[in-house]
Amino acid sequence: MKNKILSTILILFFIAPITIQAQEVNNIQDLFTALKSNPQTKSDSLAFEKAKTGKQLALSNLLPTITTFGSYNNYSTATGMLPITPNESSYLVQHQEFPQPFSDEIFRAGLSISMPVFIKSIYTTANAAKHLQKSAQAKQQINLLQNEAIIVSSNANLLYIDALSKALVSKKQSLLKTKELIEIQVNNGRVPGSNLLIIQNSINQVDATINDIAINRETALASIKTLTGIRLDTPVEMMETTSLDTSEMKSLEPIEQKVLADKLGLRAEKEKLLPSILFTGNYNHSFATAYNNNMAIDKNYTDIGLTVSVPIFNQNQYSQIKKRRIEYNETQNEYDKMKLTLESQADQLQKSLQLLYKSEKLYQQNVKDKEAILAIAKVSFQSGRITIEDYLKYEDDLVLEKSNLYKSQAERWQTLVKLAVIYGNNIENLVK
Repeated sequence: MKNKILSTILILFFIAPITIQAQEVNNIQDLFTALKSNPQTKSDSLAFEKAKTGKQLALSNLLPTITTFGSYNNYSTATGMLPITPNESSYLVQHQEFPQPFSDEIFRAGLSISMPVFIKSIYTTANAAKHLQKSAQAKQQINLLQNEAIIVSSNANLLYIDALSKALVSKKQSLLKTKELIEIQVNNGRVPGSNLLIIQNSINQVDATINDIAINRETALASIKTLTGIRLDTPVEMMETTSLDTSEMKSLEPIEQKVLADKLGLRAEKEKLLPSILFTGNYNHSFATAYNNNMAIDKNYTDIGLTVSVPIFNQNQYSQIKKRRIEYNETQNEYDKMKLTLESQADQLQKSLQLLYKSEKLYQQNVKDKEAILAIAKVSFQSGRITIEDYLKYEDDLVLEKSNLYKSQAERWQTLVKLAVIYGNNIENLVK
């Protein structure tokens, strides 16, 4: 029976998710502050900054593109430096003393400018990038809440471990006092010597359980340090300072914004089949030696224009539209699945939270009752009215009841912060 009870305690301990840590801090807020400088938190910030550049890149396509150039060309026959009118050409033929703008070696320098006047897909792409930016920002906040929830859950587990360890130490002290009494009774011949072996075995079982918990405490402590860089010496006390706001599932916002972005991305691909208008301009300054009289000549030439482009057939673009539609449908389906999952989890967690509040009160009363029963059992054992096995059962019952109490307290915190993540509540305001 003793081994069964202690095994049950260990099972209760192991089924609680362990993500904990270590160094002395004043309160849970200190751990939240340390989390914000953690590399994982910085990675989320960089992901948001990267998303911001997407909108900037899309809008930059609306700005002019200006390039400068210089060139040298050698031709097999004299070539025009720029277009000339028939009247000008006729005049130059009659006046050979003027250099004609033709040469077999021409140097050119100039500027080119191009700018979209109307390309509908650019504006839609920029709008899609804005939603991706919002998605990254929401994801950054949700990831922060998830890490804060891990810290709270881990600290709750530490409180559970420490409280259970104290209960086991208290049990050991009680058993040691009982052992002293049994030794006297054995020496007086009032009880068999096997009672000493039984009580010592119980003490050994308690020591083994305390040792197992200490090992797992170290494993638990590593998790808070991973997120904060702090190794706790002792867990920090926590209290719930406000109620949950369950009006909106903010954890869905990242994928909601992604759905909108993909929908706009699909629209942008379709809009690439619409007419587009592009403004272009060029300035060209040419240098050469005129072919007719070997005199130096330089000429300026400019042109500006609007180009209307109307796609008639573009199989590649049709394929891009199909690909985008599949991506949008995948994201929409992922959103639907996540929404159903979170709604189910939230409903289950809310019901569990109410039950845990009730369980905690019941276990608190049960602990008081078990303490009173154990006190009676000790007297009964000392007077010989119950066996040592019966007495040890009452010792085990008390520790098991305390374990249930501490476990329910830890699970209450873990359930609370899980709901806080789902509904996007500020955990720093929820827990102090």
